[in-house]
Amino acid sequence: MATVSRSRLHVSAILYVFMIFLSSNVASSPLRVGYYRKTCPSAEAIIRKAVKKAVSKNPGIAAGLVRMHFHDCFGRGCDGSVLLDSVAGKPAAEKAHPANNPSLRGFEVIDEAKAQLEAVCPRTVSCADIVAFAAHDSAFKAGGINYAVPAGRRDGRVSLSDEVSQNLPRPSFSAKQLEDNFARKRLSRDDMVTLSGAHSTGVSHCSSFSNRLYSNSTLQQDLSMDPSYAVFWKTKCPPPAASNVKDLTVPLEVTTPNRLDNRYYSEIKSHRGLLTSDQTLLSSPSTAKLVMRNAKYGSKWAAKFASAMVPMGSIDVLTGSKGEIRKNCHFVN
Repeated sequence: MATVSRSRLHVSAILYVFMIFLSSNVASSPLRVGYYRKTCPSAEAIIRKAVKKAVSKNPGIAAGLVRMHFHDCFGRGCDGSVLLDSVAGKPAAEKAHPANNPSLRGFEVIDEAKAQLEAVCPRTVSCADIVAFAAHDSAFKAGGINYAVPAGRRDGRVSLSDEVSQNLPRPSFSAKQLEDNFARKRLSRDDMVTLSGAHSTGVSHCSSFSNRLYSNSTLQQDLSMDPSYAVFWKTKCPPPAASNVKDLTVPLEVTTPNRLDNRYYSEIKSHRGLLTSDQTLLSSPSTAKLVMRNAKYGSKWAAKFASAMVPMGSIDVLTGSKGEIRKNCHFVN
């Protein structure tokens, strides 16, 4: 009886410590849901309307806005630095880096939302928060994925092209390199595999995976790629050595290119992941297990994706007196 009582006390103590831990995390979080409820009550609706308008005209913009949020957060943190234009006489901005230019899409959506917000709530809603809300609205439009977006980010004043390669995961990364890259942003292996599912929609340049289609000597494709899939992509992407060939863009996932869903994982299972960084998720036992699970349980993957977007959107944010609220998202005040 005494042993049972001690066990119950031990469990109660663990639960108490866990609840204290959770409470302290919530209390210390620099962002919060409903941040603009009093200062700009229409903020989220204005952004949602701008996204809906853009996606109805071009469904691919949804993928572009989700990707923009990811590229912003993995740079200097979720501070809107990816929106800043380069300025003459100063180092090039993130937007100028080949990983962002010309492939990032949706800047005009952010601009439209910002212009409307400045008209009703001047210098109140940050560009960084607009990007975060736009990514949420895009995930909802493209895949029915919904989550509460904590806000309160402030805009950064620095944007450096040279920092992009140090922070963004590359399409050539192995599973281990991807894990390490996400871990540096305090995201788990499961977060990494889950968020990689965003590649179920959007586009890629041929140059990002042409090394999987052609080798310099034998013109043989990567053996981890389904041969028939390689043949198909060779009809869309000529050899990189071909003269006068534009670096074309193609869908990352051809079956449901504008739908944010778990089809991405089924394609990886079939050796039809487009990028090396996609297919590599099947090469590591720890990530392969997650790929199989996500391929089988679409609704569970969607719920995990929603949950992972919150910590991803909280990477190295500027809050309080740090940073600024830009009047124009392209330039510091």
